[in-house]
Amino acid sequence: MTAAWLVEDIDALRVHLAAGREFHEVVADDGAPPAWTRTAPAERRFGGPVGLPQEGLKDRFFAARENLFVFDGEVFRETLPGVAPRVFFGVAACDAGALAVHDRFFAADPYYRARRDTALIVGIDCVTPCTGGFCEVVDAGPFVRPRGVDLILHPRADGRWLLLAPDERGERAVSGLRLPVADAALPARRRAREAEVVAAFEDRAWMRPAIARIDANAVERTLWESMALQCLACSGCVSLCPTCSCYATRDLPEADGGVLRERFWDACLYEGFQREASGHHPAATPGTRLHRYWTHKFARAFTDELGRIGCVGCGRCDRVCPGVIGAADVLRRIANG
Repeated sequence: MTAAWLVEDIDALRVHLAAGREFHEVVADDGAPPAWTRTAPAERRFGGPVGLPQEGLKDRFFAARENLFVFDGEVFRETLPGVAPRVFFGVAACDAGALAVHDRFFAADPYYRARRDTALIVGIDCVTPCTGGFCEVVDAGPFVRPRGVDLILHPRADGRWLLLAPDERGERAVSGLRLPVADAALPARRRAREAEVVAAFEDRAWMRPAIARIDANAVERTLWESMALQCLACSGCVSLCPTCSCYATRDLPEADGGVLRERFWDACLYEGFQREASGHHPAATPGTRLHRYWTHKFARAFTDELGRIGCVGCGRCDRVCPGVIGAADVLRRIANG
């Protein structure tokens, strides 16, 4: 970390960061599930994190559907999005880790970058385990890692917050605020506190050998095919997974005779995703598609490209899957198989 401060008035920080930016934070008003919401921090006090939202930040930067270009018969015209500067305040460690994955995957994608480069990401450490999450198993939390964020907030027992800036971009975001510099020992105490929080998680040591079996391609094909019988191809897991990045494109006719190219989310769990024009299908059975999907999430072969394994342990797939084959359930079946 390049800089660390103590924040006594968290709302003053929020107001400062919102200057010139749309302000987004996780809200759970009137008992509604937590959800990312645009707010006005000058009119709303911050009471602390309210829980992991059902949806992460993926669609804020990698749109579910978007136009790529229009061809009028003579000229191709890009349709890059115009996005106002935004701040996302209170990003959990798992979602910050997923953003770091997409930052690498879409590093040269102008549509992603148009949204991402104007966004300020403020992460907040999770000091209590969340239901169904296993970020500690896949090294994605519970405390925010420096990649994927501009600022990190850590709640202290005395009511103040430790504010960390992983790089100069975060430092620039708080310039103008008169914040006391934190004692040099506080970042080390934060690391010690994370170990205490990790110790409070449910014991999921059984996950690690299951992940190792996926990584070694040592899971029997019959087990993949058996689990795949429960997949309804409903898209719940891939839509809510914060690291999924599969997409397809299609050309749509315009009224004036031109052509619009659209990009939209797709998924390797779908039967048609890998089907070739010849009719050949390299993943013809549901089991081979399920194998592919979870290999992309847990195999170390992808860490050079993505910077980490593809699962951040948020638990969203387990909560949404009607077939009971989200990440934790698949790993449990493999561990017991």
